[in-house]
Parts: sequence; structure tokens; C-alpha cells
Amino acid sequence: MFNPEILIDTIKVQMPFGRYKGTIIANLPISYLEWFQRQGFPAGKLGMLLATVYEIKLNGLEDILYQLKKGVR
Repeated sequence: MFNPEILIDTIKVQMPFGRYKGTIIANLPISYLEWFQRQGFPAGKLGMLLATVYEIKLNGLEDILYQLKKGVR
């Protein structure tokens, strides 16, 4: 079952480590997400958020993230 809070978290949670530490998950470049997809997403909530944003961007649905950023502060 889908939890809509996951989408909200993608625009609020920051990357906790690595090259893009401090970057909001939804703002990570697709190339970085593709790297994670090849290497394996981390376990837990962070991995779920990264995988969600990867799928959104891969399928050209970034407008979802844009609309969320506009509507949620």
C-alpha cells in the first residue's frame, strides 16, 4: 500500500552523506540516482526515498515533485 508521506519526505529530507550531502532528495541529479540503482539503494527509508525519486525522474514525472515543492512548505 502506498504511503503519500513518502512523496512529502522526498522534498524535505536531505541526503545525509556523499557528494550531495545536504541536498534535498528530490533535487538529486538522475545520474547520481542511476549510480545508486546500479550499486543498490541503501536499506531502510533512505533507500526507499532514493528509489522513489529515481522512478519519478526515470519516467519523466518530475512535475509531481515540482507541484509538491510548490504546495508544501
